[in-house]
Amino acid sequence: MQILKFLIPMKVLKRQVKLALLYFGLALCVIPAVAQVKTSPRQLKDFNKDLVDAGLTFTLPAGFREIKGANNEDLSCDYAIEIPDAEFEIWFQVRSLKDNRPFIKLKDKQVIPDSLYMEMGRTQTTTLIGDKSYLIRSIPHYSLARYNADAGKTFLLNLPDSPTTKHYKYAMVVVLQKNHAGTLIATCFANELGPGFFKNLNSASSCIKFNP
Repeated sequence: MQILKFLIPMKVLKRQVKLALLYFGLALCVIPAVAQVKTSPRQLKDFNKDLVDAGLTFTLPAGFREIKGANNEDLSCDYAIEIPDAEFEIWFQVRSLKDNRPFIKLKDKQVIPDSLYMEMGRTQTTTLIGDKSYLIRSIPHYSLARYNADAGKTFLLNLPDSPTTKHYKYAMVVVLQKNHAGTLIATCFANELGPGFFKNLNSASSCIKFNP
């Protein structure tokens, strides 16, 4: 497979996404996301330690199993899960904000904690697709409340063909933050964007959230 050969033009992608966005209110913001932490994938018991530091709780959702996510310098994750034989994966990363520092180091930037979620979403997006176009949406307040979060965004991406992302065609980067607690990113990978994608996303909707 050659890079860009299977990419859908942005116009076509936007038309495809119209149907998918009908499911947005039900499913798009159901998965919190995780920060840019350069570590190798670890077992659930180790991931839980980071979750506690960031004020989060996680339960492996029914129908999913633990897998290895990315493990390289540019794109890494703290924990990853998949639905077997469904071509659907979620890679998690998490960062604590409990130390109340005025600035947080994110790659080569000094970021104000309250805007960290936005910078992390952009950083993850740039890592995945460079400067190519993507769709961004704010997560509505009723969904933020469901996860005890203060802010959140989703980034819908048309991926280049790459072994790093296991040749997946699409990704949705979902970023949630609870101020003074933690920031979380979930990057969801799939090869189709129809109702099946959002059904799979919704099946993990209650697996993780911030503590009250």
